[in-house]
Amino acid sequence: GAAHLGLPIDVQRGEADPETIWADPNHQTYPAYPAGPDPDAIAAATDAILSARFPVVIVGGGVLLARGEAAFQRFVETLDIAAATTISGQGTLPETHPNCIGVVGSNGGVPATREIVQAADLVVFIGCRAGSVTTELWRYPAKGTRIVHIDSDPEVIGASYPTEVGVVSDGRLALLALNAELAGRDITPFGGAEAIKGPKQRKWSDFATLSGSAEKPIRPERTIATLRRLLDDDALIVGDPGTPCPYISAFYELRTSGRSLWSNRAHGALGYALSASVGAAIGAPGRKVVALMGDGSFGFTCGELETVKRLGLSITFIVFSNSTYGWIKAGQRTAFGGRYFSVDFDRTDHAAVAEAFGVKAWTVEDPDTLETSLRQAIDHPGPSLVDIISQPLNEANAPVSEWIA
Repeated sequence: GAAHLGLPIDVQRGEADPETIWADPNHQTYPAYPAGPDPDAIAAATDAILSARFPVVIVGGGVLLARGEAAFQRFVETLDIAAATTISGQGTLPETHPNCIGVVGSNGGVPATREIVQAADLVVFIGCRAGSVTTELWRYPAKGTRIVHIDSDPEVIGASYPTEVGVVSDGRLALLALNAELAGRDITPFGGAEAIKGPKQRKWSDFATLSGSAEKPIRPERTIATLRRLLDDDALIVGDPGTPCPYISAFYELRTSGRSLWSNRAHGALGYALSASVGAAIGAPGRKVVALMGDGSFGFTCGELETVKRLGLSITFIVFSNSTYGWIKAGQRTAFGGRYFSVDFDRTDHAAVAEAFGVKAWTVEDPDTLETSLRQAIDHPGPSLVDIISQPLNEANAPVSEWIA
């Protein structure tokens, strides 16, 4: 949680003897001292998984934090198990992998991906809380589904579902132990890759229809598809938790493993993407950084454009401009039958604001000019911004389950 360290002024002014300064090198990474699993719990988890008819594994951000991507891929391929991720778990397995259905849940999941979780008789949660978003308010998996839950935090195991086997462990160490246990077992592959083939094809077929639309205002799906074509696989994507989040999580398909997407979705902190992209650019020099935000989010932190310009950071900012707090408006539509309060505002010329800070900017209203403008912005040697006149979220087919199914 949050912490505050206060130093008296005399301590701040003092000088420390360099020979007395020491830092534990293990703290250069997190977790510094990962804890491994109980061998008996690993054996019980393996027994449960192998006894299932059609298990599904849902992986959260814990495995990425533990740098366990390779161990997770081996686990998935050994069992030929269907695999899904949470938003923070994206990148644990390439989303082009034949066993990966992509993000599930109420923010980024679609009916086709939900089908896979519904079909499971056992779900393995690894490195995730099994919270309300991942499970669509604890409906998928349904009550009665067998659960194996692996997490470094013992308080999340059994907190959301009756759990058949709980394993308290660092994600990578748990997966290494599971893989070692599986090496000594007789395994009949579960056919996960074949099972997800149809739903996965439907998901991308539906997306292709929307992303190819020439409608005005521009559909967010078209923007996401264009960015995916233009950006290299090592680009870092920072998405605000509002309008961009469901589109990025559902449709910005990752072709490699590793952390390359960030969204402060759990806290819903509008304005996150613009500020966080500064940290991404400084922390990973040489990699392209793209920050996506709604126009409501832009207003929270646009002053940071001065910092970006002063530091000469090559960040491209994408603004979905629709003159509304779209997520809130969509929620009001669903909950209050279309009665809206304080969610609409006048259009801002975000390109003009950016240029006032010295940031090169484009405004796009025509979908036929979208790709050219995005390419120019991405290739620009300094900071750039593209203001895209976009379809409002409350009028869209956004991958948010309470709005589409």
